Amino acid sequence: MAGAVSLWRREAVFLTAMLASETGIVGMNTLFKAATSKGLNSYAFLGYSYLLGSLLLLPSHIFSNRSRSLPPLSFSILSKMGLLGLLGSMYVITGYIGVKYSNPTLASAISNITPALTFILAIIFRMEKVNFKERSSVAKVMGTVLSLVGAPVVVLYHGPRVFVASSPPYLHFRQLSPSLFSSNSDWIIGGCLLTIKDIFVSISFILQAHIMTEYPAAFTVSFFYSMCVSILTSLTGLVVEKDNPSIWIIRFDITLISIVTMGIFTPVYYVIHSWTVRYKGPLYLAIFKPLSILIAVVMSAIFLGDSLYLGCLIGGVLITLGFYAVMWGKANEDKTRLLTLLENEKTPLLLNHNDDQI
Repeated sequence: MAGAVSLWRREAVFLTAMLASETGIVGMNTLFKAATSKGLNSYAFLGYSYLLGSLLLLPSHIFSNRSRSLPPLSFSILSKMGLLGLLGSMYVITGYIGVKYSNPTLASAISNITPALTFILAIIFRMEKVNFKERSSVAKVMGTVLSLVGAPVVVLYHGPRVFVASSPPYLHFRQLSPSLFSSNSDWIIGGCLLTIKDIFVSISFILQAHIMTEYPAAFTVSFFYSMCVSILTSLTGLVVEKDNPSIWIIRFDITLISIVTMGIFTPVYYVIHSWTVRYKGPLYLAIFKPLSILIAVVMSAIFLGDSLYLGCLIGGVLITLGFYAVMWGKANEDKTRLLTLLENEKTPLLLNHNDDQI
């Protein structure tokens, strides 16, 4: 009984942490979209914010290395961290430029391809198993399908309005959320960039899980990741924007607020991911992506004054059902694993007791 309570408490901690991180990333996308309207450049935003994030992580990295025994930072591990940083810089650049061309809602919607891609990659690399004779595997598959069906319903089907924001507190932000087909070419460009971004995200989840098995230090991995992303995005910006040096000058307005907020949020977000992927695996990260579209719809209704339509409600229900189906499958797998471990611990004791009697 105590083991079951401890398991569910542990699940609640992971659940809360991932919900907070997904809510934060949707909020950051919205804030970034607002800052770009004031002239903030994507490369400057990423370079400065990830540099601030790595500086904030530095004390934790030093402290964690002193307080625990870890394997040496070999060239192989550093190379894998560098590759993770390269993947990270590629997906944050494509992701934020994609948001600039479209909006945060589309970014959240397209991120629903992440669970499917990560699930496939996890099976290929033998990090996940599918056995249709087990209810947990069926639940994970069905939950992913429900989430992927719910996402396009949220975006493409409006239906009648079920909630109207009477007095939006941030009415001047409404220009930041164009209608779905108001600028077709920009919408397609943004969608393609966001799709590429989520392919990189899926690959990075797998690599991150592999690194954490070899070097289980979330703060250290996050520090090197943030530093690599800062360096690579800054170098890319220097090349792409070589004729526009003014992009690196930051004004004391929403652009500075977005950089500082992102700099503080990024290390927390990535430490949560590194910690979660170590104990729960890469698929656990991916299954929270469908929930971000529901969060984006709610935040748009509250902060941008967007109305809530029946399509959003139906799609949100499908996404939530799929989300909890996958969560149920993962929780049952963990429970089965825990019970198996306890049985294996008891068996040697029984064998020793019988030997003494003989």
